[in-house]
Amino acid sequence: MTQITANPLILVDASSYLYRAYHALPPLTNSHKEPTGAMYGVLNMLRSLLSQYHPSHIAVVFDAKGKTFRDELYVQYKSHRPPMPDDLASQIEPLYRMVRAMGLPLLVVAGFEADDVIGTLAQQAEKAGRSVVISTGDKDMAQLVTTNITLINTMNNTVLGSQEVRDKYGVPPELMIDFLALMGDSSDNIPGVPGVGEKTAQALIQGLGGLDCLFSNLEKIATLTFRGAKTFAAKLQQHKELAYLSYQLATIKTDVKLDIAHDKLNIPPPDIDQLHQLFSRYEFKRWLAELNSPDWPMGKKRPATSIDEPTAPSARFSQDNYQIILDEDSLSHWIEQLNQADLFAFDTETDGLDIINANLIGLSFAITPGEAAYLPLAHDYSDAPIQLDRTLVLDKLKPLLENPQKQKVGQNLKFDKSILARCGIVLQGIAFDTMLESYILNTVAGRHDMDSLSQRYLQHKTITFEEIAGKGKSQLTFNQIALEQAAPYAAEDADITLRLHHCLWPQLQQSKALSWIFTHIEMPLLSVLSRIESTGVLIDRAVLAQHSQELTTRLTELEEQAHLLAEEPFNLASPKQLQTILYEKQQLPVLKKTPKGAPSTDEEVLAELALDYPLAKVLLEYRGLAKLKTTYTDKLPSMINPTSGRVHTSYHQAVTVTGRLSSREPNLQNIPIRSEEGRRIRQAFIAPPGYQIIAADYSQIELRIMAHLSQDSGLIKAFTADKDIHRATAAEVFNVSVETATDEQRRSAKAINFGLIYGMSAFGLARQLGIARVEAQHYIDLYFARYPGVANYMEAIRKQAATQGYVTTLSGRRLYLPDINASSAMRRKAAEREAINAPMQGTAADIIKSAMIEIDAWLQHQPLVRMIMQVHDELVFEVHESVVQGAVEKIRHLMEQTTEKSMPLTVPLCVNIGVGANWDQAHCSYQINPSVSVLTK
Repeated sequence: MTQITANPLILVDASSYLYRAYHALPPLTNSHKEPTGAMYGVLNMLRSLLSQYHPSHIAVVFDAKGKTFRDELYVQYKSHRPPMPDDLASQIEPLYRMVRAMGLPLLVVAGFEADDVIGTLAQQAEKAGRSVVISTGDKDMAQLVTTNITLINTMNNTVLGSQEVRDKYGVPPELMIDFLALMGDSSDNIPGVPGVGEKTAQALIQGLGGLDCLFSNLEKIATLTFRGAKTFAAKLQQHKELAYLSYQLATIKTDVKLDIAHDKLNIPPPDIDQLHQLFSRYEFKRWLAELNSPDWPMGKKRPATSIDEPTAPSARFSQDNYQIILDEDSLSHWIEQLNQADLFAFDTETDGLDIINANLIGLSFAITPGEAAYLPLAHDYSDAPIQLDRTLVLDKLKPLLENPQKQKVGQNLKFDKSILARCGIVLQGIAFDTMLESYILNTVAGRHDMDSLSQRYLQHKTITFEEIAGKGKSQLTFNQIALEQAAPYAAEDADITLRLHHCLWPQLQQSKALSWIFTHIEMPLLSVLSRIESTGVLIDRAVLAQHSQELTTRLTELEEQAHLLAEEPFNLASPKQLQTILYEKQQLPVLKKTPKGAPSTDEEVLAELALDYPLAKVLLEYRGLAKLKTTYTDKLPSMINPTSGRVHTSYHQAVTVTGRLSSREPNLQNIPIRSEEGRRIRQAFIAPPGYQIIAADYSQIELRIMAHLSQDSGLIKAFTADKDIHRATAAEVFNVSVETATDEQRRSAKAINFGLIYGMSAFGLARQLGIARVEAQHYIDLYFARYPGVANYMEAIRKQAATQGYVTTLSGRRLYLPDINASSAMRRKAAEREAINAPMQGTAADIIKSAMIEIDAWLQHQPLVRMIMQVHDELVFEVHESVVQGAVEKIRHLMEQTTEKSMPLTVPLCVNIGVGANWDQAHCSYQINPSVSVLTK
């Protein structure tokens, strides 16, 4: 049997495996119903090859789209093949991305088939003295076999050297082309000689030789022993031209001009981040787990298989080495171990999630995976064992937890820091947070809570809180749970956190940019947010109560208007009744349907209908005011904490795709800024006696980032000269001077400026400006003509996103776009719009986070200044009246200079700052120059 020498050049006929995997495997899909079977089959084959041969050089070769030279020779070549099925075509681009992310050179050469590229590389390598293994299932490739070129069929693990080709096909490799030319190839529609099958072709070649010998010795054919040999010479002579045409079609070219030589097909390190994103998206769970191995993608050597082992079912780790700390000796032992450790994981258990009112019930620790301990502090069930004195325990733990030299890792440590702060412990040495590690690796991989991360990265199903506490109204708080149940749950939290860190941190370290973002932005920000949340914001109940009453009156008026316009009463909050009124009775056009096929009544649809139909306009206003009332004017007073007298939002670092912060309970990011009703709500955010509110907002930051990214000279010039960018754009687009540009022209220019960075179409711009679509397109064309750098950037970023599956911020944060190559045009276009905007929005998020970190460092020495809110590009402060002017100047300086070292911009940053007795007043007093006006109460 042919033996394969060590470290051959591997050439993969990927197109042949693509179709074989598609037809051989069942129709596999992920949870989004996207087909995955062909991808799985090809990747599994590649993994098998890599683990079996551990090559240093490889090429994965696919057929190119379009015609080849063979189509010019014979128009019927492969003409019988149906178009590629849609559910196979949709897998091509993601498969390409996976192959490239594995570090495997991928070749697709226009005008040639994969066979020709492989043949060229194989002969190059052989001439250089290197052995070659061609992974294929096609018999055509047998013509390439020599002493140093071998075929392997990974689907059934068969190897074909020269002898194996003879044994299988009855002819030597050097006569395989003649063999195919005589018998033809139905899969490629190579005609061959009519009436010649496999046996006849073998007999002709074994008896006389190849085509040239046959046509030189036609008279000898009659002496051969196969059936019909006596009359076959005439048939062969009749189809001589067809035989030689078939010979040309079957011949693999070995002189294709390639951009890369065989010795350059080395394998760089895999892109683990990209693989993680793709494997998560298509739910290749086993491979997700294997990504954590330092051997990925080679793996350990093992026999090649036709299909990978099934994903291992979720399991639970052993709890045999989990302990409960119940006495001083155990506590001292663990504290000693923790002090000696280079790093330890810890977690707090509480009786609630409100950082102001929740009580610390216990702590858990882990130093080594599989070994963890739970320290109960405040369990109150009747049969609880004697516990350590809470004050004693915290006094002993305080030096350890406050030691900045002792590195700690946790999951969502912002919460733990806030809880410990209320116990008099200032948590320091916060080195790692597994929630943030996962988030920075890939924002769209899924949820970043511990249960999800454990399942995703460790294939371990955690003990859920519901399993030990129950559900609904009868759910227990942690202090009420029996210790035999509470301890394993809590200890597991620390254990899993440590295991996750060991899995995630090495992946982050593979990217200098991502590890920098983690270390210099997200981790320092954790403590900043904890302090902001704990400080909270003061709310005026009376202002909200008055506003709520007025909203109730207005909502009643709108309801009556809607009933009059509909000519009957109906429930404005019922989508079903709205569908009946709008589409059945009033016959309004159906612009969009729900997933179940019903006419949509969502906000986007109502906004479009409102342009022409009064009822839709009334409904839109009603819906917006009702949301403000329920979300803010009614709810905010109930959220004032009785202990602090303030509202404490919760900021989330690991939610948005772009890196922006989000806030919940209450959501401060969605209070309207431009409407009168939104301003009224902001008036309720007040300063305490003796203080003022300072609001500091980056001016047009995303447009400034666009100027930097696009390097458009017009935009750069306008921002550098500190011009009104919207008026400058109006002057460019409408061909007027900046001085004569009207307010209406400025409004249109503003819509264009902001619309285009969000990927707005001519249709969207037309709707926003209330103009014809043709006119809107004209404005867009003029804009791109005046700012060509912007158009070039947009086109380049679309291509970059489609190629690598993600875009980046200036700091290097990766913003993955799972739908960038989706077969659905709607999803693909939406992803392209995201690709354009995400680098700007993500960079803006990185900038304000950096500013928050620098300002917070200054605030540690400024007790009269407190940072109380972050809302998109804005920071809000409470400042004592005695230091307002100095605070304004310092905040402006820190915000405008924050990017100089880490993310320098071509254009300057500019900050609007205002001061007032409430948040709205501060907005109303915005000044861009340093001589800010200070409003008094």
